[in-house]
Parts: sequence; C-alpha cells; structure tokens
Amino acid sequence: AMLDPDSGLSLTIARIVQRLKGSSLHAQLERQARVSLHKPEIKLESLKEDIKDFLKTSGWEKKLQNAVYSELNVFPSPCHPAAPPEHMKEPLAYMRKAQGSWEKRILKSLNSMCTELSIPLAQKRPISEQKELLNKWNEMGTDEPDLSLFRPVYAPKDFLEVLMNLRNPNYENGEQPSFRNHLGLIQVPLKVKDILELKEDFSELGLNIGQLGIDDSAQVPPEFFENEHIRVGQKVLAEQDSAAAQQYVRQGCPTALRADLWALILNISNQPEDILYYEQLKSNVIQHDLLVDSLIYKDVKLTASNDDYYFVFEDYLYQVLLCFSRDTSVLEHFTYSSATPPKSYIRGKLGMEEYAVFYPPNVNYNSFILSVAPLCFLYHEPSKLYQIFREMYVRFFFRLHSISSHPSGIVSLCLLFETLLQTHLPQLFYHLREIGAQPLRISFKWMVRAFSGYLATDQLLLLWDRILGYNSLEILAVLAAAVFAFRAVNLMEVTSLAAAE
Repeated sequence: AMLDPDSGLSLTIARIVQRLKGSSLHAQLERQARVSLHKPEIKLESLKEDIKDFLKTSGWEKKLQNAVYSELNVFPSPCHPAAPPEHMKEPLAYMRKAQGSWEKRILKSLNSMCTELSIPLAQKRPISEQKELLNKWNEMGTDEPDLSLFRPVYAPKDFLEVLMNLRNPNYENGEQPSFRNHLGLIQVPLKVKDILELKEDFSELGLNIGQLGIDDSAQVPPEFFENEHIRVGQKVLAEQDSAAAQQYVRQGCPTALRADLWALILNISNQPEDILYYEQLKSNVIQHDLLVDSLIYKDVKLTASNDDYYFVFEDYLYQVLLCFSRDTSVLEHFTYSSATPPKSYIRGKLGMEEYAVFYPPNVNYNSFILSVAPLCFLYHEPSKLYQIFREMYVRFFFRLHSISSHPSGIVSLCLLFETLLQTHLPQLFYHLREIGAQPLRISFKWMVRAFSGYLATDQLLLLWDRILGYNSLEILAVLAAAVFAFRAVNLMEVTSLAAAE
C-alpha cells in the first residue's frame, strides 16, 4: 500500500534522524556547535540562527546534506506502517522463499566442505601463526598453501539454474497473456522498463549529449567537450556536494578526478575512526582463521594471478576480502536485502546463540574478487579502498548475488536483458534460442560480475561511473543487450552455443 506523501516524508525524516544520531557526524556537529559558542560573531539573543549560519559557512551543513543524501540513496523508502518487516527486505513471498532455500544450499555446501576436510568454519589462530600473518600482511601473495581440496561454493551457472526455475505460484502457466509470449529463460512476471522508459531515465546518455570515453576520442577536438567537462568536475569537487557529483558522473568521470568523485558520491571521507575500524578488522583476521579465508585465497590465486591487469594488486585483494569477511557492519544491509545473514557456530557450541558467528555474506567469492580489483586502480590506501568497496557492495553488488524483485536485482536484470532482445531483435533472439544458445546463458556472467573481467579496466570504470550516477544496475542489462545488437550480423550465422560465445 502506498503512503500518502506527507506521512511518507515524515517517516523518512524520522528514520534518517534516527540513523544519523549514532553516527560520528552527529558527534562532530555537536562539538562544532559547542566550539562556536566562544566566537565573537555568535550572539546570545540570536543564538540558534548564528550557530546555523556558522555551520553553513564552515562547511558542516554540506557534510550533513551529503549524509542525508547518502541515506536516501541506500535505504528504500519506508513501507506502510502496517506492512510486516520482511516486506522491506522483499515484498514478494515466493522471492523470499527462493532466496532462503538458495542460502541453505550454500551453507550446506560450506558445511559439507568442513566435514570432508575436517576443518572448522572458524577457529582462533595459534599465536605463532598470528605473528607470521602479521609479518607478511603486505605480501600474502607469496604464500603457496595447498588448496586443491577446496572447491568453489557455486558457479554462476548454478545460480542461473536457480533463477530459471523461479515461478510465481499465483499464476497458472501462461495465464497472464502479456507474459505468455516471453520466450526467455526467466519465467517470472516482473515489471521491467521498455525502451521509452529507459530513454527517459537515462536521458543524459542521449546521442546529443557529450560522453567521456567517446567524445574525447580523436574524431572530436577534445577542447570542445573534455576540457569543459573537466572544469565542471573540478567545480563539483570544490563544492563537495554528493548530489551534484552523482549528476555529473552520468557523462563519465575524468580519470584524474574519479577517485575523489566516487568517494564524494558514496560519502566516504576516511576519517581517523574509519582507519581505526579497518585496523580492528585486520586484527580480527590475524586472530581468527575462517574457512572462507582458504576460499578467498584460492579464488584470488585463480582469478587475479592469471590476469595481466590485476595480479599486481594481489595483496590488496587479500587484505580487503579477508577484512570484509569479518565486517559485521555489512549486516546492516540485510534490513533491505532479500538475503539473511548466514550464521554458524563455533565448534562444539552448536545452537548456543552467544557462540553464533555471522558467517560472511554469501557470495560467489570469485565474482566478488573481480568487483574489488578495478577499485585498486583508484585507491591505494587500504582503509579507503576497503570503505569504497564495502559501500559499493551494500549499495549495488549484493543485488547481483541475491534473489529479489528489485529493479536492480539480478532477476530483473536478466528479464530486462531478455525483453530488450526479444522486442528489438526478435529474429536474432529466436535464432539463438533455436540453436540452443539462449542469449542469457552467455550474458549472465557479464551481468553477475558487473562486466568486471570482461571489459578493459578503463572501459569498466566508465561503465561503473554510470552505475553510481544513476544509482542503478539497469545499465548492465542495457549494455549486455547492446553487445548482442552490435554483434547481431555475425550471431545470425552461428549454429551452436560455443560459436555464439
């Protein structure tokens, strides 16, 4: 049920106030206000107004605006007060159920691996091992543990199978006429945008608007677009306004400004307390050994070490991922994610809540690594790199690994991709389907990894500019369909899935 706008707004305001109250920003603002009392320009008779003016001129008001904007971007708008809490996670019961059984399957796979290898999910490292790990923290890549027995928890194609089997129990097969003619692999009736709606939503990507990465190429004299765009970008950074930065990156980020613009959009400032938090996670890694450590290790070895671009960042990848697997603040995103944090118990204490450890967010670690690697090009300071990655994960990437009806969720992206192809390139779609090369079988891994590992890094970062700029992953499905359109003539000639690939 929709709320009337006024009560919806006041609920949103109340929630944001509540969330900011516990933040370090709140404490800083209070401190600043107190300091300002000693300033000569602050008069007792106009105290409230004078303090407000002081906070405005000293830049604190902007920081508060950015924090509010960040909250609005991450959390969904409030549900109707009468709606049960799980609706905030996912309104469709059958999606919640499917996500639940997928999680069980992953946990089962982890547990059976523990049993087979007789390794606990979590254990304290002996002191000698702790020292050793601390000493080689910056060169973990040199280690060569034998990980042949560890296997990936699941592959993208297993996840695709699950999504293909999703059904809405309220529809008898093909009862809904508009949906009956969907010939793709995804068989759930979700509302996805058509070309007109996409054109309107992504209006800044219109052909008449300059794009970085295209219009600064040799054919166009760069001074027309690029120089002006860089000038505007510097102004946006000087203003320190998250909303302006988000609007700006829709046309792409100049390489030199990208790291700062992304940090501004994601509202990451790398304060002393953030650095401290990262250090705490690091000490947790050093003290406790988790089963996922070996999985992360194996995947980094398989993924990054074989990649010409990313192998130089191998140590960064271990640091970020090992810390991420210990980070309980990530659990907050489960209030608006269809997923539930997996729990496991310290050996011998099964079922005793105080010994329950939240096991890392269930992720296909492999596609996970690929979502950290490109960020290593932008951030060289581990605690900042870590915060940016965590924020990208809780805003965007988790949606690629969980089953939900959200427009940026992987199910909607698959459906959007198939619908675009079937509507706009029906002959191609039909041809590929006939030869057993359903287009989604090819594009699924591109989308589930947000194209990381499939595009050169400079192109990938231009794509991710747009994800941040529109606060949406829908662009992934549009790009995937565009790649098929671009290759349509060749694809009409192929006769097998392998050839299409």
